[in-house]
Amino acid sequence: MARKLQTQIRQEQIAEAALEVVRAYGLRGLSMERVARQVGIVPSALYRHYRGKGDIFDAMIDLIRQKLGELTAGIAEEPIPPVDRIRALLARHVALVQHFQAIPRVLFSDETWVGNPARKARLYETIKMYLSFVAGLVREAQEEGTIRRDVSADTIAVMYLGLFQSGAVLMFMSDGGFDVARHLERAWVAFLEGIHVSAENVTDHSQKRAKRGARR
Repeated sequence: MARKLQTQIRQEQIAEAALEVVRAYGLRGLSMERVARQVGIVPSALYRHYRGKGDIFDAMIDLIRQKLGELTAGIAEEPIPPVDRIRALLARHVALVQHFQAIPRVLFSDETWVGNPARKARLYETIKMYLSFVAGLVREAQEEGTIRRDVSADTIAVMYLGLFQSGAVLMFMSDGGFDVARHLERAWVAFLEGIHVSAENVTDHSQKRAKRGARR
């Protein structure tokens, strides 16, 4: 059991090192030698965990999926309104990508998946999982009357992802020079204005729900 845990920890370290190599050298610059050097081991030790660069790509995708899953699990437990959870998720997503700046490159570059349908499908499933969680929060907010209902929750979730993606790509291209956190503080305000229900409508909606409950 201890050896298995050590192996899992080492594999996570390798995946994190691979993301750092991609940040520094790009996807085409990813190599077993550079990843081994980043981890602090010899290449032969790296081959004990992964057969080649393709396996390293898959490890990065698995790590991204794991980290996004941890984000959504943490947000799901927050005892705050759904709109506030969406905002908190955005902030934590930004912090994750500030720490692993290569994530947007890995997720959205065709260099990752061209010629590998299985990897492409896994990437798509990872993004779908994340979007599904966001859409669920949107539906909760629509039910309580704080997000407009005339736009589908799935559409708003994709808009939310686009809100983040462009800033993350600019951050990556500028080697961290673009202030993605500041950008998203401002972009969130505009985004919320587009999907939010006015205070008057929230009150009206709440009163209607109360009346429906009284009639029951």
